[in-house]
Amino acid sequence: MKNTEIDTFGLLADYQSIMDAIGALYTEDHGYQTVVLDSLDKAEPLVWAATCAANRWESIESPGFGKGYLAADPFWRELLDGLFALRRDRGMIVVLIGHSEIIRFDDPSTVSYSRYDIRLHKRALAMVQDEADAILFINQDVTIQTEEQGFNKKRSRGEGGHQRWIYTEGRPAFVAKNRFDMPPKILFDRAHAFDELAKHFPGMDAPASVSPSEAAA
Repeated sequence: MKNTEIDTFGLLADYQSIMDAIGALYTEDHGYQTVVLDSLDKAEPLVWAATCAANRWESIESPGFGKGYLAADPFWRELLDGLFALRRDRGMIVVLIGHSEIIRFDDPSTVSYSRYDIRLHKRALAMVQDEADAILFINQDVTIQTEEQGFNKKRSRGEGGHQRWIYTEGRPAFVAKNRFDMPPKILFDRAHAFDELAKHFPGMDAPASVSPSEAAA
C-alpha cells in the first residue's frame, strides 16, 4: 500500500489487481474498518477487459446483441461478493463511489423526463442497486430565478450551490435509497459527513467517538 493522505493500493490497472487488493484485505492482519472503491464507473472497463480476455474478444461488443455485457455478470458478481465478504467476515464498511450521468427515463405512468443515474451499464447497475444497503446521492442546493428581459422574454438563472446535501430517498430526478431509516436528506459537511451518516448505521450509536481507518482499493 502507498502511504498518502489515506492508505491506498494505488491506481489499479486491471481487474485482477482489484481482486488481489480485496483478497489482501480479507486474509491479512490489519486494523482498517472501511474500504472504498473509487470508482465503480472506472472499474467497469476493467471488468469488460477481463471478460474480453477470458473470451478472446476484441471488445465487449464483439459477440453482439448485448452478449458481452451478459458475460461480464460473473466478473461483477465476483467483485461484489469479495467486497461484501469484507463487510460480512471482516466487519468493514464498504463504500462504492459512482459518478452520475443524466439519462432519459421513460416513466410508464407519465411523460418521459431526464434524471440522474449511476454511470454504469444497466446490468451492472441493477446488481449494485439490488445489493447496496444505501444509495446516497450528493448534490448542490440550486434554486431557479426568473428574470424579465423585456419584450415579453424571460431568462432563468440558477442560484445557490453553497451547500451540498446527501439525499437518501429516491425522487424522479435521481436514484437513492437506504435501509437504515435515514431522513430524506442530510447536510453534507466534509468534516462531519461520516458522523452524521454513522448515527443511522447499526452498531454505531456514538459517531463522535468513531474514527474509522480507511483503505481505498
